[in-house]
Amino acid sequence: MSAYWILLPVLLPLIGGCLILFHGVRKERAVCLAAEVTAIATSLAVWIGLLSGIRGSFTVYRFARGFSVTFAVDGMASLFAGMVSVMWPLVLLYAFSYMRGGRRLSLFYGFYVMTYGITLGIAFSANITTLYVFYEMLSLVTIPLVSYYGDHDGMYAGRVYAAFTIGGASLTFFAVVAASLTPGAGQFLYGGSLAGGTALPAGLSVSKETGRIIWQAAFLFGFFGFGTKAAVFPLTYWLPTASVAPTPVTALLHAVAVVNAGAFAVMRLTWYVFGPDILKGSWVQAVCLAAAIVTLVGAAAMALREWKLKRRLAYSTASNLSYMLYGCMLLTPAGFAGGLAHMLFHGVIKMTLFLCAGAFLHQSGRSHIWEIDGVGRKMPVTFFCFTVGALSLTGIPLFCGFVSKWQLLTAGVRAGTPLAVAGAAGLIVAAFLCAMYTLTISVRAFFPMKGRDRYADGSEVREADGLMLTPILVFTVVNLVLGFCSGPVMKLVSSIAEGAL
Repeated sequence: MSAYWILLPVLLPLIGGCLILFHGVRKERAVCLAAEVTAIATSLAVWIGLLSGIRGSFTVYRFARGFSVTFAVDGMASLFAGMVSVMWPLVLLYAFSYMRGGRRLSLFYGFYVMTYGITLGIAFSANITTLYVFYEMLSLVTIPLVSYYGDHDGMYAGRVYAAFTIGGASLTFFAVVAASLTPGAGQFLYGGSLAGGTALPAGLSVSKETGRIIWQAAFLFGFFGFGTKAAVFPLTYWLPTASVAPTPVTALLHAVAVVNAGAFAVMRLTWYVFGPDILKGSWVQAVCLAAAIVTLVGAAAMALREWKLKRRLAYSTASNLSYMLYGCMLLTPAGFAGGLAHMLFHGVIKMTLFLCAGAFLHQSGRSHIWEIDGVGRKMPVTFFCFTVGALSLTGIPLFCGFVSKWQLLTAGVRAGTPLAVAGAAGLIVAAFLCAMYTLTISVRAFFPMKGRDRYADGSEVREADGLMLTPILVFTVVNLVLGFCSGPVMKLVSSIAEGAL
């Protein structure tokens, strides 16, 4: 199959989202049907392309020297695009129930569908310029979703989100331009495309060591720029603030599209542009590892202090994203494989947790953790699935979260450097904190303290409907299956991390 097929899943949701947004369809059912049909067609296009074994790249547009919009499919692209394409249609089903009767649904579903196409554009980018273009577009199309409700909190969250994500992209611009002006350096090539770290843009003549320092400085800007979407310290604030958005938005923001796009971009920058040869053992590796370790422990501690359910899960997301960055910045194939595995497994787990949290908020109208006491009897399926997700996120054996966390832990110990070992210790501390901030919610739901059962007086709170429960149950089953049958996934991510795919 021609490589041009890649354009179809990128353009289809962009065109479909624009039609939903501007066509003026007023009937809710018609809007929902258009969104779901577009999402399913896009997912089918993704899997037809992946299963047909598309390889090679093609350029859509070339401008100036070294800059082009180019697409390709490799192992990383297949992993990210495959994950996104399975999740998006399911979360849309959830959204139909959650957003039922809402206002401005054409706006919501229009931008929601367009976000799908832009996320796939990030996945299939073949060079740093293309990735950067779609990375910026992702910020722009998700701002209306974050501020969807239009109240004070929503508008504030939208402004904060815009400031952080667009500001982060401005940091990345230095790395993008520097790499793109060096012949061939902006292309994604496993091990790095920077020609040993000494090649610089034409007109600059410096020593080998100076060239290496310049590239390391450029990488640092790129790491924190792309890392803004991954909520790395000190750029974490936007993520819990954005949790005021509708749950279908926060589920994708905090589990798939935006945050994983940040982690994915950092992995691309590290392993496919700059490469371990330039970064390993350097001061910049130490700075990035330290930032990841501080985030994975610090955000977990903040989650434990947070009493709003979705904000607690948002801090948890910030912590787990830095698991991925920590694995990536170990600069070993084992660490990289752990980061890739956690990107996939955390996406499934956190999607479950956010959808369960949204179901509780939707059915009860309550948002604080102390308001969960006793609700497990009213919503047993929802909180059973939440408990499975909590056990997996904590890293309990037999669940998929254990698999990726164990891979990261062993990779850190084997790396052997002081920061790598400190990070491994941080993973253990964060896992204990995770148990405290997730499993206590399940205990409150099913075993409230005497006199604190808020739903013992005949409360009308009931289980969510089928449209909301179906995605929750699917992701729970996937969580369990990946825990018991993680071998093929780990073989896949190991092949990617070693440059075989």
